[in-house]
Amino acid sequence: MTKKSSGLGTFGGVYTPSVLTILGVIMYLRFGWVVGNVGLVGTLIIVTLATSITFLTSLSISAIATDRVVRVGGAYYMIGRSLGLEIGGAVGIPLYLAQALSVALYTIGFAESVVATFPQLNQLYVALITTVLVAVLALTSAEIAIRAQYAIMAAIVLSLISLLLGNPLDIPNPQMFQTPASGEPFWTVFAVFFPAVTGIMAGVSMSGDLRDPSRSIPVGTLAAVGTGYLIYMGLPLILAMRADTQSLLDNPLIMKQMSLWGPAILLGVWGATLSSALGSILGAPRVLQALARDGIFPRWMSFLGQGSGAGDEPRIGTAVTLGIATATVCIGELNLIAPVLTMFFLTTYLVLNAAAGIEGFLQSPSFRPTFRVHWSLSLLGALGCLGVMFLIDPVATVIAGIIVLGIYFWLQQRELISAWGDVRRGLWLAILRFCIFKLGTDEDTKNWRPHILVLSGAPTKHWSSIELADAFTHNRGLITVATILPLGSRNLAQQTQLEATIRDYLEQRSVQALVRVFMAADPFVGAQRLIEAYGLGSLVPNTILLGDNESPERRSGYCENIAAIHAGGRSIVILRENRDRGFGARRRIDVWWGGLKANGSLMLLLAYLLRTEIDWREATINLKLVVKDQNAARSAQSNLARAIADLRIEAQPQVLVADGRTFHQILHDSSEKADLIFLGMAVPGDTQDYTQYYENLQNMAKGLPTTLFVLAAPNFAFEEILSNSL
Repeated sequence: MTKKSSGLGTFGGVYTPSVLTILGVIMYLRFGWVVGNVGLVGTLIIVTLATSITFLTSLSISAIATDRVVRVGGAYYMIGRSLGLEIGGAVGIPLYLAQALSVALYTIGFAESVVATFPQLNQLYVALITTVLVAVLALTSAEIAIRAQYAIMAAIVLSLISLLLGNPLDIPNPQMFQTPASGEPFWTVFAVFFPAVTGIMAGVSMSGDLRDPSRSIPVGTLAAVGTGYLIYMGLPLILAMRADTQSLLDNPLIMKQMSLWGPAILLGVWGATLSSALGSILGAPRVLQALARDGIFPRWMSFLGQGSGAGDEPRIGTAVTLGIATATVCIGELNLIAPVLTMFFLTTYLVLNAAAGIEGFLQSPSFRPTFRVHWSLSLLGALGCLGVMFLIDPVATVIAGIIVLGIYFWLQQRELISAWGDVRRGLWLAILRFCIFKLGTDEDTKNWRPHILVLSGAPTKHWSSIELADAFTHNRGLITVATILPLGSRNLAQQTQLEATIRDYLEQRSVQALVRVFMAADPFVGAQRLIEAYGLGSLVPNTILLGDNESPERRSGYCENIAAIHAGGRSIVILRENRDRGFGARRRIDVWWGGLKANGSLMLLLAYLLRTEIDWREATINLKLVVKDQNAARSAQSNLARAIADLRIEAQPQVLVADGRTFHQILHDSSEKADLIFLGMAVPGDTQDYTQYYENLQNMAKGLPTTLFVLAAPNFAFEEILSNSL
């Protein structure tokens, strides 16, 4: 793993910004409010629960950080490289906004404490001026900003020592001996407190400026979480022993009154709020820069990814962040902003934990972190985040989910391309393996779907076959587009390249299909071998879609192919396309019915599936039955209507009387205006000369609209699919 020769170390780059963001505005200005609302025990539970979630997330972060080089973007970079650009962007954009809003949270906290000391000042103006000054410092240099935080840390340490050595307020009944106030609900208080433990993002977001991110992030992050927990468990004890409930609720600067030297608390508050604001305004632009460089934003926003100077400082991103923070400062309400941040940070934590948990569960050979965490701990952290989000505010959780999903689908529509692999392929392979073994070996009628192998030749010349297969499956079955090429016409590399070209061609036309190019000396023998060998376990094509063969010299081999495919237990659909008419207006489908058994059921089932496709949804299915005379027509009409009603398929029964006419004449007279015709085929073993039979079938279909010859697979009860619920 390559290390940068220069950059920030563990203490200055991760531990310092993290611990200073943890020990921030919530600790100084809202800890008393938390204790006053839920009491000492309730506060200790909140601290432990919130820190547990942060700790589990820190473990997940440490695992990911020690598996790969973590560059600019911190948490977003980790998620994007683990779960893909779409999920990374869906979480990264809210994460950026959360960090941008954090700047306002901390500068408002700073202004609130300043105005409490100097009432003549205007809180809004103080917050705005502070926000601008913090941004100017961040624009100057990240390293200078980090150095400034050492002085701030000294001020915080001094304030905590002064508080520890201070005296109780002059009150008869401290809070620890009182019943908690019947004020805000537990989870509302939790939501206000939780941003106090989200400081780990300050260090992670500086990943691009670290000398050795893989070492610094785990050590610095876990040390900061541990430091924050120890301090947060001690502070409630001091507050509860030295102040009463009402004082804790009414006085945000209660710590100042009980400290040995009151001004030390002011120095701590100001230092903590300024350092936290500084950490956020250093981290947020770097997340924005990483998002822009990965192409998450539209192309016209690519300027947000630009860096300045030798340190690649995101000055444009800092200016944008300053604008967002300034607008938020104008809201000016700390308790309103904190819960919003909580939801954004919990969403980020949830996905980070899920990423590490999935990577660990799949045990991909490429995932080899030096800091190992069992996948169950990461998934526990993810579930903890989700549970807490719903407990805090179910409506806000759903809204956050909608925002993340909305961004995800927006990014998915843009079909972002990454230059790295992610965990999704491994996840799908794990699911596929599980499902393949659960499928069993035999198809059942209740769950039958057409899995179609299209022997189309060149897709550009036989697009109608692929279009028809796509309409039949309607994204519920599988399609494989196969091409048989002469043996030796391509080497293996060229064959693979041709498959990729066909796949791209299909994707451009929004057809989801697998692609296979097969080499054979004879196309019919090649087709048989492909059908015999193709598939995965029990998941094999159950329907073969062929093009009609007009060549007399090849008709015999073609019919032998049909017989072999049928003997192999596959259904066959042969497309005889009328080149002049194509599929016409897609408004009329004629099914020539021979009863519910075998071909009749499959034809009606395919017609039904075709009507579920958007281009065919206005089509009428005409179920046509030929009888000898008028006497037979009456009973046939009622039987056909009853069968259609029982099958719950919208179709029009049409009983046709032969009156001495041949089927050839009836077919042409009745279906000349159809858009698609279904005709059943005889089973190869039921006729002595199948080649002659097929030639007669072709002659009968000459001049007709586009026609499908259908031969149902043997020993499969297609009628049960229609009889059961479709």
